[in-house]
Amino acid sequence: MLSLHPMTPESFQRFLQHSVTTYAAGNVRSGRWTAEEAQERSAAEFQTLLPEGPATPDNFCFDLHDADRHQDVGVLWYKLLQRGGQQIAFVYEIEVGAEHRRRGYAREAFRLLEHHAAERGATAVQLHVFGHNHPARALYEGLGFEPVSITMQRELKPVR
Repeated sequence: MLSLHPMTPESFQRFLQHSVTTYAAGNVRSGRWTAEEAQERSAAEFQTLLPEGPATPDNFCFDLHDADRHQDVGVLWYKLLQRGGQQIAFVYEIEVGAEHRRRGYAREAFRLLEHHAAERGATAVQLHVFGHNHPARALYEGLGFEPVSITMQRELKPVR
């Protein structure tokens, strides 16, 4: 049975170190940042978004805990914010460890997230996904998420 456990200071540091690196890599792969600047920009964004760590107001940082297996299997971070006249739960990060994937943890985590956020007045859940992350996009679409805004790009051939 999966449950949301607030991150401890130790688990938050592990989450932060891993997430800064993976977010930097995602931004490089998507062409938004150069490899040289990515780590520093990623760390700065996390510092801006979570200046008080897991105690930052309106932010919820959880370890995904499987009580049956007595282990953490992933992480979830979302923030309650006002957007378009409604309170939404914006998911900044959800990740199930590679060795725990394809077992329904992500779907169950979203169910728990929706309940947790609704109890706090949220009327919708939003998230961002990189275009190249096809497995995550398929999961989100399967959960009923729909695109709200899409940025598209087409590479140009050099002019000679």
